[in-house]
Amino acid sequence: MNDSIGKCVHAPKAISPLASAVHVALATTLLFSSSVATAQDSTPPGTADAATLETVSVLGSRTKPRTVSSSAVPIDIISGEEFRNQGATDALDQLRVLVPSFNVSTIPIDDAASLVRPANLRGLPPDNTLLLVNGKRFHRAAVITFLGHGLSDGAQGPDLSVFPSLALEQVDVLRDGAAAQYGSDAIAGVINFGLKKLREGGSAEVFTGKYYQGDGLTTQYSAQIGLPLTARGFATLTAEWRKADDTSRSVQRDDAAAASAAGYPGVGQPAQTWGSPQVNNDLKVVANLGLSTDSVDLYLFGNYAKRKVDGGFYYRDPTARSGVYSNDGGDTLLVGNLSGAGACPGIALRDGGGNLLPYSSVSAAVAALPSNCFTFLSTLPGGFTPRFGGSLEDASVVAGAKGLWGDWYWDVSGSWGRNDIDFVIYNTVNASLGPAQPQGLSFRPGGNTQTEKNLNVDVSRDIATTFTAQPLRLALGAEWREESFTISPGDGPSTAIGPLTEQGFALGSNGFNGFSTRTAGTFDRRNWAAYADLEAQLTERLLLAGALRYEDYDSFGSTTTGKFTARFDVNEAFALRGAYNTGFRAPTPGQANISQISTVFGGTALEDIATLPPTNAIAQLKGARPLTPEESRNVSLGAVWTRGDWLVTLDGYQIKVKDRIALSTSFVVTPEERAALVAGGNPEAASISQVTYFGNAFDTTTTGADLVTSYKSNHFGGVTTYAVAANWNRTEVDRYDTDFIDAARVYKLEKSLPRTKGYFSIHHQRQVFHANLRLNYYSSWYEDHLDSGVISAADGGLPIYGGSAMLVDAEVGWALASGMYINLGAQNLFDRVPSKNPWSGVAGAEYPVHSPYGFNGGFYYARVGWKF
Repeated sequence: MNDSIGKCVHAPKAISPLASAVHVALATTLLFSSSVATAQDSTPPGTADAATLETVSVLGSRTKPRTVSSSAVPIDIISGEEFRNQGATDALDQLRVLVPSFNVSTIPIDDAASLVRPANLRGLPPDNTLLLVNGKRFHRAAVITFLGHGLSDGAQGPDLSVFPSLALEQVDVLRDGAAAQYGSDAIAGVINFGLKKLREGGSAEVFTGKYYQGDGLTTQYSAQIGLPLTARGFATLTAEWRKADDTSRSVQRDDAAAASAAGYPGVGQPAQTWGSPQVNNDLKVVANLGLSTDSVDLYLFGNYAKRKVDGGFYYRDPTARSGVYSNDGGDTLLVGNLSGAGACPGIALRDGGGNLLPYSSVSAAVAALPSNCFTFLSTLPGGFTPRFGGSLEDASVVAGAKGLWGDWYWDVSGSWGRNDIDFVIYNTVNASLGPAQPQGLSFRPGGNTQTEKNLNVDVSRDIATTFTAQPLRLALGAEWREESFTISPGDGPSTAIGPLTEQGFALGSNGFNGFSTRTAGTFDRRNWAAYADLEAQLTERLLLAGALRYEDYDSFGSTTTGKFTARFDVNEAFALRGAYNTGFRAPTPGQANISQISTVFGGTALEDIATLPPTNAIAQLKGARPLTPEESRNVSLGAVWTRGDWLVTLDGYQIKVKDRIALSTSFVVTPEERAALVAGGNPEAASISQVTYFGNAFDTTTTGADLVTSYKSNHFGGVTTYAVAANWNRTEVDRYDTDFIDAARVYKLEKSLPRTKGYFSIHHQRQVFHANLRLNYYSSWYEDHLDSGVISAADGGLPIYGGSAMLVDAEVGWALASGMYINLGAQNLFDRVPSKNPWSGVAGAEYPVHSPYGFNGGFYYARVGWKF
């Protein structure tokens, strides 16, 4: 078995282990996937127009239990309708609501993470979760999370937001390790997007909503059509366009208020915005095609998406910002000599008591400067706040064929995927250029591109035996994959080392330096794998399954992973299940080669920190070593109870990850080291104060439990389904390199996410009317505000301890016989927000910025559409 999870379900002899597992017991993690993709892309020859609900009866029905009761591992199956019928329009936020072990937060100011938000399954980084589409591996995003707030630092995961929810027949979440089936990344679990396959009909709808505070207006248009592709095929096309205005939950910063009080003109009110970024022209297109013959099925599917994101950034204080306004903590103004013709006089910004001098006296001194002397106070007297964002473009295509050859079922496929990011930063300066700034103070820092190619061959068959209740189910396969990461250089002004560099002015576009031609390039890696899966229904009650995978990488060698799964049905109502597996995650070419200079809050002021590859001379000076794969061991044990309309599943798990890859703590670069590096051919080191790099530096153990229950009734004159889903999760750092990360980072890894998260929901359906009510619970959590890097406030840290919270979502809707439908609802009905930020004056954030349920408050919406 490989990245493909769908298999033949109707062949009388060579039934794939994957699909057979659905019919028999969904016994193993790798076999879970048939419930996802069998109906999507892997039906046997001659059945391309088969209904997508036939493998497992619960699929696509929001009134049925979401977890497959006959599975040997925990799976969430969410219908497309349930996925869509809520106020969130982004796939990340939709999953956050519906899957308790899935976490994602609003990202207001986080460099590239503003374009692709990091998400966490079972408390592990984004790149520990594998994304599949129709059972095939989906490429990762080009964004590397430089600022991941401890948990996601340095992660490079997939972008789930490029798919329109209208295109999805169902979403399956495997909550178990699966690297032995799918290869690298599947440590925390697997998410599969199963696409709709329609031969006729379609739908069109309009969605709109905004926050209670009146901002964040979101408008979305969606359309879908199903067409016959000859008499034995289908073509389903889906398109979505969305626009979302930005939000602001900001107060005035203390430093901006002080500058304004001293008379500095042009200080924004507020000077810095904290909120969701603006999203423009968010276009998503998906095509899913299938064509059957008497002997072969052909399939083709893919996506195209693009969007523009524009978000806030940190305010540059005109009385203190280093490298632009002052280099001595704000005592004197930074003045540059443009020609070298005569010395430039110093200008005080504060009096002897540390108080700001009135702007009138400072500006008078600036006006009296000789013509060869320059200061940014003459052009930007109120400071400035950069705006950061960029354009994202994503595309993929998968093509394949499958059929029967004697007793063997085969599936051959190839895929190509690319995610491309072009960054932009404006309303900022390259201070080293002095007054010679680009038009509009706009810079193009370059971009990143992730490209992946995959080839897969799967074969499977049943093997009759005399010692098992059913035939053995064997699957074999091979896979080849190539991935490349491209760093595109920035424009000249974004990377320029200007004439004022040696006088202490910062080089490059301030806030996000352009990628230099020295670090730009394409970095690739290739690997191949062979794997085998075997499932045995030894008795009517006992099922055993195993998987073994060998994988070889040209960059670091080979690895072998395995999995063993078992399920024992004690009686018709109660069953025990468990699994043990080993896994790995290979370091990406991007993590091994990325280089970037970012601006972060350093506890008391903004600082420029360089993220460097382990091979860089500066990183090696601070102890960097070549990256090696992460390795994991995952054990789970659970129970399933079903009786009538009741379903209860309880699964415990423990995930041990060794040599986790992440960004290091920042290391100070001394003036002597800086001078030596510049002299050694590293000119970008001239303005670097600190460096960080990727490395393998710590081990963790994640322990948790998932509870999922549902009950279907005829209460209130209709069909009413009650559901409870909850996750308890705890991560502990077992070992860490004290030269790589510090105690504050460890504390964030262990405390940032709520340990308990869950919901209680009621769905009521009566003829054309439906109503949903969901109560979402989040336990307490921790935020190291602005990544201060210090745990205690007494030591200069900015800790925030958020309390538990209950949020309420509600929706009502009508689906008329004409095909028209309307839904009205509210997410966070009672406008619950976190407690006010005790450090709001430091950078202007009104609320904690990494609350697990956001900080924008209540959101109301309407969805109107027509099915035909």
